[in-house]
Amino acid sequence: MPQPHRVVIVAFPGIELLDATGPAEVFSVASRVGGADRTGYLVRIATADGAPVTTSSGVRLMADLDFDDVAGPIDTLLVPGAIELVDGGVEPVIDHQVTTWLQRAAPRARRIGSICAGAHLLAAAGLLEGRPATTHWLTADRLAAEHPGVRVDPDPIFIRDARVWTCAGVTSGMDMALAMVAEDHGQDLALATARMMVMYVKRSGGQSQFSVPLSVQGSSDDRIDELRRWITEHLAEDLSLEVLAARTHLSTRHFTRLFHQRTSTTPAAYVEAARLEAARRLLEDSDRSLPEVAAASGLGSVETLHRVFRRRLGTTPAEYRRRF
Repeated sequence: MPQPHRVVIVAFPGIELLDATGPAEVFSVASRVGGADRTGYLVRIATADGAPVTTSSGVRLMADLDFDDVAGPIDTLLVPGAIELVDGGVEPVIDHQVTTWLQRAAPRARRIGSICAGAHLLAAAGLLEGRPATTHWLTADRLAAEHPGVRVDPDPIFIRDARVWTCAGVTSGMDMALAMVAEDHGQDLALATARMMVMYVKRSGGQSQFSVPLSVQGSSDDRIDELRRWITEHLAEDLSLEVLAARTHLSTRHFTRLFHQRTSTTPAAYVEAARLEAARRLLEDSDRSLPEVAAASGLGSVETLHRVFRRRLGTTPAEYRRRF
């Protein structure tokens, strides 16, 4: 019988429970569905001292190993995340015992992955330097600011760069684990695993389906909320400042000030972000040509499509399609 893939999931106080148990369940189901003829997965939880840890939900997670017990090669090393609410904001938790151990253990791992705010620990350990990476959309700006050498993209559900994987918030760890199963055993087993777990083998869209409309502050002015919904449904139309102001029955000056007050962004920046999101979805999920994508998303021309992708994402539409 072939030796199973050795998966080590790091745990520390305050981690999101599903960050650890979600991927673990994907690997477990894949092992059962694949049967004895395929190499399965052996999942182990490791903590600094081998003691249980209390997760953010209050559920205690038992450990199989302490860090010193994790000897020899590791097939897949996964790092969940933890966040704290501080003064109304979100703070990623950096456990220095974890980051110190990661620096020693990472060279022994064939594949390394972070779930949610776990990307902040990989970055603190120097494992994301010069790489593209994603994390929960709530902490993506923080990751980019604190680690300028990391090319942070807040939208994808997950990103793979060689042996280093990062994924978005919480449940996206399951999407990433499913992609790892596909890498190890092919799409058929990944599909069978997804069916067993009643989940998509490839989730449509990225984090921006949650973050673009929701990352702006909630508005107490129904006109701004209604306008944002209307923008999303009319991306290919004229969305100039004058048109948007007229829909809210305000002067352009008053509208611009109110929109920024309610959303912390300008009307033009919001429209461009919404159009970019639509273009990304079309590149990911359709075979439309670049002129068609530019027209349908409202960006207009291939030249504008290229310019927005390079300025906001540091890549080209063709390269983005190839990656995602």
